[in-house]
Amino acid sequence: MQLIACPWCGEREEIEFHYGGQAHIAYPDDPYALDDEQWAQYVFFRDNPQGPFAERWVHSAGCRRWFNALRDTVTHEFLAIYGVGAERPLTTGTAPAEQRKSQEAGR
Repeated sequence: MQLIACPWCGEREEIEFHYGGQAHIAYPDDPYALDDEQWAQYVFFRDNPQGPFAERWVHSAGCRRWFNALRDTVTHEFLAIYGVGAERPLTTGTAPAEQRKSQEAGR
């Protein structure tokens, strides 16, 4: 079972969370001006990278709050957890749990 670090509740099992799709997708400025092809692009078409990917998650069985996560799609490792309004962090290549372990070891 994978642990996901909720920004408000701490680490919890993955079954408490639901995936919410790609993060940082801007709502159209004038949605009434979009044709069917443009709506299809907005609603259905998303990036599918191999490597770090910004995603939205909700802690549905806990605090029920949304947050963003930077996750490696190859290893499923969470590289960073951050707020919905925050900018995507730089890719560090180290998961938050590993960062804490290395910081605690350095004390």
